Amino acid sequence: MTNSRHKLVIVESPAKARTIAGFLGRGYVVESSIGHIRDLPNNASEVPAKYKGESWGRLGVDVDNGFLPVYVVPQDKKKQITKLKALLKGADELYLATDEDREGEAIAWHLLDELKPKVPVHRMVFHEITSDAIAAAVANPRSINDDLVEAQEARRILDRLYGYEVSPVLWKKVMSGLSAGRVQSVATRLVVDRERERIAFRSASYWDLEATFDAGESNTPRTFPAKLLSVDGRRVAQGRDFSSIGQLKGGDVIQVDEAGAGALAEALRPQDFTVRSVEAKPYRRSPYAPFRTTTLQQEASRKLSFGSQRTMQVAQRLYENGFITYMRTDSITLSATAISAARTQVAELFGREYLPEKPRTYQSKVKNAQEAHEAIRPAGDSFRTPAQTGLNGDEFRLYELIWMRTVASQMKDAEGRSVSVRIAATASTGEECEFSASGRVITFHGFLHAYVEGADDPESDRDDRETRLPDVNQGDTVTVAELNAAAHETRPPARYTEATLIRELEEREIGRPSTYAAIITTILNRGYVSKRGTALVPAWLAFAVVRLLERHFDRLVDYNFTAELEDVLDEVAAGRLDSTTELSKFYFGSDDLQGLKSLVTELGEIDARELSTFELGEGIAVRVGRYGPYIETSEGSRANIPEDLPPDELTVDKARELLANPAGAEIELGVHPETGLAVVAKSGRYGPYVTELLGDDASKGAKPRTSSLFKTMSLESIDLEQAVRLLTLPRVVGADPESGEGLTAHNGRYGPYLKKGTDSRSIESEDQLLTITLDEALKIYAEPKQRGRQAAAGPLRELGEDPNSKKPVVVKDGRFGPYVTDGEFNATLRKDDSVEAITLERAAELLADKRAKGPAPTRRTAKKATKQTATTKKTAAKKTAANS
Repeated sequence: MTNSRHKLVIVESPAKARTIAGFLGRGYVVESSIGHIRDLPNNASEVPAKYKGESWGRLGVDVDNGFLPVYVVPQDKKKQITKLKALLKGADELYLATDEDREGEAIAWHLLDELKPKVPVHRMVFHEITSDAIAAAVANPRSINDDLVEAQEARRILDRLYGYEVSPVLWKKVMSGLSAGRVQSVATRLVVDRERERIAFRSASYWDLEATFDAGESNTPRTFPAKLLSVDGRRVAQGRDFSSIGQLKGGDVIQVDEAGAGALAEALRPQDFTVRSVEAKPYRRSPYAPFRTTTLQQEASRKLSFGSQRTMQVAQRLYENGFITYMRTDSITLSATAISAARTQVAELFGREYLPEKPRTYQSKVKNAQEAHEAIRPAGDSFRTPAQTGLNGDEFRLYELIWMRTVASQMKDAEGRSVSVRIAATASTGEECEFSASGRVITFHGFLHAYVEGADDPESDRDDRETRLPDVNQGDTVTVAELNAAAHETRPPARYTEATLIRELEEREIGRPSTYAAIITTILNRGYVSKRGTALVPAWLAFAVVRLLERHFDRLVDYNFTAELEDVLDEVAAGRLDSTTELSKFYFGSDDLQGLKSLVTELGEIDARELSTFELGEGIAVRVGRYGPYIETSEGSRANIPEDLPPDELTVDKARELLANPAGAEIELGVHPETGLAVVAKSGRYGPYVTELLGDDASKGAKPRTSSLFKTMSLESIDLEQAVRLLTLPRVVGADPESGEGLTAHNGRYGPYLKKGTDSRSIESEDQLLTITLDEALKIYAEPKQRGRQAAAGPLRELGEDPNSKKPVVVKDGRFGPYVTDGEFNATLRKDDSVEAITLERAAELLADKRAKGPAPTRRTAKKATKQTATTKKTAAKKTAANS
């Protein structure tokens, strides 16, 4: 620590502190708070002694006295507070340089209130970490925005009241360890509602004709596709014409069946086809706006396969190291400086012909957009190309995405021509039939030369896709090169992905962009939702929780009410509503609104068993039990539901299959031709599998070979030959001729993959596990790995809730190999344990052993009385201290 006087600058993170310190130089000391330094008590032990006897003590909020919060400094932040106070003693000025949003403003106020500085205090704000931006922020400080602080505090208190009052109801009536949340529960309901739609869905079959026409040798292209549009003037039914229960919605459409489509095709093949009309229109597509938080999360999901949390973590690192502007923003506006930088790069990299005469400006359509930030863009007065940054891995890929989108936003429109052609013929049976073909030619790619947005529907056309049609005119004759009847089925509504759930939340105005990543992470970690590929699949547990909330707290999970509550909180941020009044309405109620307190205290009788029971039919029901979901018949027979079986796929027939082969029941397949051991197929917690039965003479500690069935297999169809091949997994493919390392093929919970040392690579199909050659495997390893070296790897497996700690247990890959963790204790896998085969029970056993040994001595803290403080909100001191 320096002995000379200095100016103390406090930011949230060490990385941000290091970057800013490099710009400020001598005379400044930059230190971080390492996030929030105070919060409401996290558990009963953190509640100050003088409040423990209060009726509201467990809430950490004095609901009887203006909803005053009780703030405490967590144990893990006390050392940092001590350090900041010591640095402040040698400072002649204090700069609070936390982020310029609600959370950042709240951290600044808490620092001010906890440190109680006796020197001038300045609120220093910026939205990018560059030399010029930091210099401008130091030169132009402001005071703390009390409205923003009050808004953050109101949100925190509201979320505390919701969670602490509703969650205990879930513990008693559904399962211990569950949680409810203002936005979390509504997001869970959205995912459950979509699965309900899929369960209720009934597909419809319909047919049409698909033709390939030949326009003659003089045309390029010569052939082109078309589809049957109408018969005798009535439009042929397509998927959009059917309801979710498989019925035609109505209207003047004709449903063609298989026989009718086949007969019509035969009757049309020998006929003459004439071009009835050609309609050409100009095509123009404007650039996409620069990124805001939600559009960045959605596009990173589509293009980079990043989850929302991963996107925000990478963006945070890019921001803190001075590569991009602040990443939590509703704004799509670019500053004049940024527009100039983008236009300069357009001219340099693409040519002036791609540069519009005037700069493009964008206006946000997001309601109550939070704080006046810029869009997310490369930082600085001139942009670095991705190659100039020196970045790699995830940081490079996300920066490149942001850079391309920003530059493209200042480019000219794409232009071209769209053409629609109608071709008609009279069938030999007398029907007048019309076919339709459409095409698009892009004559000037404009911004598409730099950037094309991804799509949530993999079957939708990209903006830069061209479909060329021959140059035909009305009255021209074309011949049929091919004409076939085509079968189609309506599809259930697609499950949400992270990208589409974020879009849905934003469109419904539920939650705010800065919280979406945390919300999705929460519902995944709580076990309410899991991922199947990129799709979000609700657990039966989520069905039970949502049913309880809909029946007894319907307003709290109502989409419109949640959006209205968000508006109220935005009005508090704008200083137009008083937080105490609004909190009182929510908790105690008003003339036309029942409050949360009475909702909880006047619940009445709740039949926990009925809440957690879902009838499938024919006397079979799903029940959500303490240790997971299972199916049960009216006679009492039971079978566990495999974790990887989505609710919409659990039909009565599937339930019968599970009941016939409950977990633990064995189907004898025969004797292994090489080992002489019996081979059986079983249904386990993670789905069906095959295994060998060891004899009585097996050595102590010997473990049977086990392998999961491929997705294309079932317990009913598996035979001995297939089982023997499965038991070769993991299979030795060969050795790398350069390094000598062995290559093996594995079938993991998240799909088939190759492994060489610690380097794993996904492969396309499970069948490849049994057939892939060494040469083919080496080609895969010759390709660059998708995830960058510095990317934070997610869990290798999610096992479920620890029966002892009630915390989610995952398998992770650490410095010293794979280990299991419940977030508090870590336990390394033993020699005989494997990532693919370890069970929740085994993981719980390892963690229990670890707990029994106690924490390492170096991590113990002295049993010292903790000084807790209660801080009232918005005092006169709070209003004026930052103005000194």
